[in-house]
Amino acid sequence: FFSHWQRDSDPRCNKMGSLKQEVKKKLLARSERVKCIDMHPKEPWMLCSLYSGQVHLWDYDAQNLVKSFEVVDLPVRCVKFIVRMSWFICGTDDMCCRVYNFNTMEKVKVFEAHQDYIRGVAVHDQLPYVLTSSDDMTIKLWDWSKGWQNTMIFEGHTHYVMGVVFNPKDPNTFATASLDRTVKVWNLTSTVPNFTLEGHEKGVNCVEYYRGGDKPYIISGSDDRTARVWDYQTKCCIQTLSAHNHNVSCVMFHPDLPLIVTGSEDETVKVWQMATYRLETTLDYALERVWSIGCPTGSNKLAIGCDKGTVVVKLGKERFVFSMDQNGKIILAHNSEIQQMNVKTAVDEVVDGEKILLPTKDLGTAENIPKKLEHNPNGQFIAVVSEGEYVVNTALAWRPKTFGQCMQFVWSHETGGYGVLETPQCIKIYKNFKEKKTFKTGVAAENIFGGPLLCMKADDAVHFYDWDDQERGPVRKIAASPKNVYWNENAELCCLVCDGSFFVLHFNRDAAQEALDSGEELPEDGVEDAFELVDEIDEKVRQGAWIGDCFLFTNRNQRLNYYIGGEVYTLAVLDRQMYLLGYVPKENRIFLSDKERNIVSYQLHLSVVEYQTAIVRGDLEGAQNVILPRVPENQRSKVARFLDAQGHKDMALEVSTDDEHRFELAVHLKRLDVAQEIAERANNAAKWKQLGDLSIQYCKFEQAAAALKAGEDFNGLLLLYSSTNDVAGLKDLAAAAEEKGKHNVAFMAHYLSNDMEGCVNILSASQRVPHAAIFARSYATSHMSKTVNVWKKELGSTTKIASCIADPQEYPNLFPESVQMDLAVDEDDEDEIEKVEAEKEEDAEVLEEEPKEEAEVEEPKAASPKATSPKAAAKEPEPEPEPEPEPEPEPEPEAEPEPEPEAEPEPEPEPEKEPEAKEDEVDELDDLLDDAEEGAKDGGDDGWDEVDNDW
Repeated sequence: FFSHWQRDSDPRCNKMGSLKQEVKKKLLARSERVKCIDMHPKEPWMLCSLYSGQVHLWDYDAQNLVKSFEVVDLPVRCVKFIVRMSWFICGTDDMCCRVYNFNTMEKVKVFEAHQDYIRGVAVHDQLPYVLTSSDDMTIKLWDWSKGWQNTMIFEGHTHYVMGVVFNPKDPNTFATASLDRTVKVWNLTSTVPNFTLEGHEKGVNCVEYYRGGDKPYIISGSDDRTARVWDYQTKCCIQTLSAHNHNVSCVMFHPDLPLIVTGSEDETVKVWQMATYRLETTLDYALERVWSIGCPTGSNKLAIGCDKGTVVVKLGKERFVFSMDQNGKIILAHNSEIQQMNVKTAVDEVVDGEKILLPTKDLGTAENIPKKLEHNPNGQFIAVVSEGEYVVNTALAWRPKTFGQCMQFVWSHETGGYGVLETPQCIKIYKNFKEKKTFKTGVAAENIFGGPLLCMKADDAVHFYDWDDQERGPVRKIAASPKNVYWNENAELCCLVCDGSFFVLHFNRDAAQEALDSGEELPEDGVEDAFELVDEIDEKVRQGAWIGDCFLFTNRNQRLNYYIGGEVYTLAVLDRQMYLLGYVPKENRIFLSDKERNIVSYQLHLSVVEYQTAIVRGDLEGAQNVILPRVPENQRSKVARFLDAQGHKDMALEVSTDDEHRFELAVHLKRLDVAQEIAERANNAAKWKQLGDLSIQYCKFEQAAAALKAGEDFNGLLLLYSSTNDVAGLKDLAAAAEEKGKHNVAFMAHYLSNDMEGCVNILSASQRVPHAAIFARSYATSHMSKTVNVWKKELGSTTKIASCIADPQEYPNLFPESVQMDLAVDEDDEDEIEKVEAEKEEDAEVLEEEPKEEAEVEEPKAASPKATSPKAAAKEPEPEPEPEPEPEPEPEPEAEPEPEPEAEPEPEPEPEKEPEAKEDEVDELDDLLDDAEEGAKDGGDDGWDEVDNDW
């Protein structure tokens, strides 16, 4: 996880040591003297016991005080989490131990533990045991499963016992530190110490075990101002750390970094390199004497407790160091330990997004902390790059091939070729693992990148050099400041990953080689035609890799994406930060890992990538005939969407297996037959409506009617039938809409098809009887009486409104004569009514077929003027004027649009004028009819055409 340090990031870091240590302050909490610190192993919580008698629980990530416990008025010298019980235990100067629930703040237990101050507490990882050490020179074992019973007492020290700690690799043993200048190692089964470590010149204040598996080490800190590292198997002191100028009060091995940390009453904390015991840096936060330090497992944070408060700092960067070849072999670095995994050895079936259980193989230990692992292009060698040096090992046997000093290391495209940035002004080029030349940059290089060209980042620009010829200048200089540079396998595409976006460039090798072969000096900015900008994508890339012409990457939004052909596609949304290991073509899978080395995988078929690559390169025939048959059926839809995005919609329609996508494509391509086939299969109302609208757009009215009917789009059908004057369709629509409860559409369909009785019935059925009565008064007078009776029944006999409504059968004198004539029609004589309605719709040809004399003698039926046919109106004799005759044969609608355009707007016109006008028109028409008949006898039709026009 640990990559590199930078010592001048914090002004309080003294410039010592050879590493670049980055120390970032995460929390600074001022308080009374902090005597002890303990870190929760899973949560970002920190316990601080204070000399003032309090215990504080801090969240160092959120930087706030979670809880404060008022324990006692005396100093609390030690505190520890009991995680599995949600407790913590603390020892105080009143010789008692107190146990609290840190969630509920409940006091669980108080018991007298010793006869003097309690100095140290240790909690067993598995058993319900707690050890306490005291100034009474004893160590006691307590069992909380037995009501905190004291089960054993360990005696052997001759002075205060300042600290006690369990062995993490053997929980049945523990070590103690005492002011009698010794460190003793004990076993839980015996009250006699196993052995004693002697060597300190003054009292020992603290002791800690090394948690790694490869070294049986103990470290102790003493009043003699030194810290000593012991091998408890050989019982020898292997190193003495002398740099403090006062008592060493706390020591520890960092659980995740190969570091030793020591704190002293000289107000400093010193960090040492464990491999060489070299002092790396000194931390001083002006909080006076240091009393305790703590580090959570699985993190690079360090907590320091001092006289004036607590500070939490972050050492270095939590970075996952790894490399994977194309066969799926993964090399990992955990601290200085090198391990290997192989994805082909997965225990269970691989499922997208699920954790893969892989066995781990230890390859060895690096002398320094690796900050970079990188396979060469063919995977035969792997470079282990640490601070200031590199080692190239064989990937198969893990044997060193070569080594050297460097600031940066990159592989070239050739086997055995690489480059190292030795100093900011010097780059060395190697071929076949032998130095070939030294290249003086002339500027301060910030970084270098490998690939077909040697890439150097300097002065906010990136310089591309040929591996064999750097003296003539860069092949191309581009004004960009990339964090990383990625090349695809055939060296045609190059990706520059910058802070907020990435650039895809096309490398023209022929143009670059032609300029190099000319032997002339290259321009200052290189060959202009060497690179061509293909795309700029606004994505913040964390890591990336090329698969053919497909650029695979993870972004800062925790998404796994890939770019191809100018488009970005999302493969998966990640639930945490993941590191891209790479792609294994044989498995058709992408592999990722988190910092806890949990491996997950997602499928990406190589045939899909090859097909997309061929499309981008313009090889449509090869893509369709050669590569497409290899694409699995479940990946065809993904390929079709890619074709759609590239503008090949016809090909996408043929390839796609997703009906939703095929329907969209068919609609776009105006393939109504395909769209109808999909709609019939899906039987989806939305698709039918879309198909109906499209059919109307292209004047396919029959297909539109069928689609709208299948989708039950009554509004669309109403528009279609009314626009095409389809009376039969309107009648069918009225019945269907009425059945489905679409009363508005049903009413309009009845109205447009001249079915006024249906309109009245719709209004009545929809609880709009008053509207039905008023509508019947204007358009269907034969239904007035029935509707009025229903209206009065709804109102009831108790209201005055019902008595104010007049029934035309009871009060005929209140209604015009036309209403009375309509009411006089026998309601059961349906045949006669249909005949009258049919006569109304007859055209001028009917007048020729019926004898004129029969029409003159025929008496008019007692029906409404609206129902009188044009033929009857033409032959009807002039009526005698009545006092209040109906002015028009058509009724006047009230508050509704007039169904007949010839209705007069005046409610009571002069009765004498209309018959005179009609008499003149009838006489003129009679003359035309006579002329037409005579012309017909002579074999001509012109007379009838004139009759039609005048009619």
